[in-house]
Amino acid sequence: MGIGGIGMSSLAKYLFDKGFNVMGYDKTPSNNTSKLVQSGISILFDDEVELIPSDFNKENTQVIYTPAIPKDHAQYNYFIDKGFSIKKRAVLLGEITKDSIVFAIAGTHGKTTTASFLSHLFKYANLEYTAFLGGVLNSDNSNLINRGNKYAIVEADEYDRSFLQLFPDYGCITSIDPDHLDIYGDHSEMKKAFNDFSKKISQKLILASELDIEGLTYAVEKKATYYGSNIRVNQGGYYFDFNTPDKKFKDVYLNLIGKHNLSNAIGAASLMHVAGLDVEKALPSLAHFEGVTRRMDIFKYNGKTIIDDYAHHPKEIKAVLNTTQSFFKEKINKVIFQPHLYSRTRDFMEEFAKILSRFDQIALMDIYPAREDPIPGVTSHALLDLINNPNKQIITRNNFTSTVEDPKADLIVILGAGDIGNCVENLKKNIHNET
Repeated sequence: MGIGGIGMSSLAKYLFDKGFNVMGYDKTPSNNTSKLVQSGISILFDDEVELIPSDFNKENTQVIYTPAIPKDHAQYNYFIDKGFSIKKRAVLLGEITKDSIVFAIAGTHGKTTTASFLSHLFKYANLEYTAFLGGVLNSDNSNLINRGNKYAIVEADEYDRSFLQLFPDYGCITSIDPDHLDIYGDHSEMKKAFNDFSKKISQKLILASELDIEGLTYAVEKKATYYGSNIRVNQGGYYFDFNTPDKKFKDVYLNLIGKHNLSNAIGAASLMHVAGLDVEKALPSLAHFEGVTRRMDIFKYNGKTIIDDYAHHPKEIKAVLNTTQSFFKEKINKVIFQPHLYSRTRDFMEEFAKILSRFDQIALMDIYPAREDPIPGVTSHALLDLINNPNKQIITRNNFTSTVEDPKADLIVILGAGDIGNCVENLKKNIHNET
C-alpha cells in the first residue's frame, strides 16, 4: 500500500524478483508505478474494496503499508477488519535484511546520496550486496541494486521513527537538522530518536563531525576520524585527499559538484573503511559516479542550464544555492520550488523565505500535500508574501515549461520532493539535439 513510494517500490521489486505474488495500491500513477507494472506487478489506483482479488485472504497475504496511507483508506481498513497481517515498510525491510551484514544510512539530508555512493563503491569492490535506495541510480536506472545477500545497504528513515525497526551492523548519520516536527514535536525529541538509532548499531557508527552523538566522525576540510583535505575544484567535480586513521589516499576524484555531495562521498568511503572493506580498490570509481535522479541532476534545455534537485528543507536548498554560486556564479538564476507538506512549510516558513530570497528570481508552485490535509493559512501565497525579493511569482503545472523558458534567466534550479519531478520528466522528453 503506497507501492509507488521510492522506498516501497524497491521492496516490491525485490519480492517480485524473489518469486512472490506482489500487488499494490497507489494514489497516482508515476514513473515508479510504470516500471513496476512493466515488470509484471498489478497496481490499483482506486481504493475500492471490491478491487481486491477474492483469493487474497489473511492466510496467504501479507499487507505492507507506508505511513502516508490515510487512516480512512477503504482497503487499509478492510485488511484491518478482516484480520490480515499488516506491517510497516521498515519492519519488512528489517526482516528481509536480517541475515545480511546491514549498513544503514540515517540523516535528515544526504541519506540517498550517501547510500548511493556506498552502493557504487561496493559494486567496484566486487562485493555481494543488495541496496534499497531512496532514489534512482542513473547508472542502473533503478532504486534496487541486487548483487547478492552478504551485505545490505538501507536508508534508515527517521519519519515516524521507522529507523528504530532496523538492526544495523554498521551505521552512518549524515545530519540531524529539525524536520518532521509533526511527529517529534520539537528538535530535542528528534535528537533523542537519532540517539536511540545509534544504540541499535551492533558494530561501528560513523557520523558527521558536528553531531553530538558518540561515534567515529567524518568531515570536509577539518580534522576528524576520517576527512577530506586538499580540495580542488575541477570542472564538474573535485579532487581531494581522503584521510583515514592509518592512511592517506591522495588525489581522489569525485565526479559530482556540491560540497554536501563531497561530504556524502567521504561518509560512504569512511563507512566502508570502518567495516574493514577494500576502500582502496573502490575509491577510483568515484570518478565515474553517474549520480542519482533528482540529486544535483544537471542537464541542458534550449541552451539553458537546468539543475534539478530533491531539496525540500531550507538547509538542502541552501546547499544547492551555495553550489550554484560556486560553479555558475556568472549566470542569472531562477528557482522553481514546490514546497512539500503543509506541516514542513508551516514549521520552516521564515527559513524557506530567507533562503529563497537569495535567488535572482523565484517561482513557487502550490504545496504538495503528500499524506497531509491542508492547514489554514499555510499556502504558497503566504510563503511568497514573506520572500524579500520583487522578482517572485506563483506558477502552476500549466505554465511550468514557459517559466523554465523565461529568457531573463539562463540557469534554472528546480527544487522539491513532490510531483514536480513529473514536470521535469516532461521537460526532458521535450529536449531535442541538446548537448
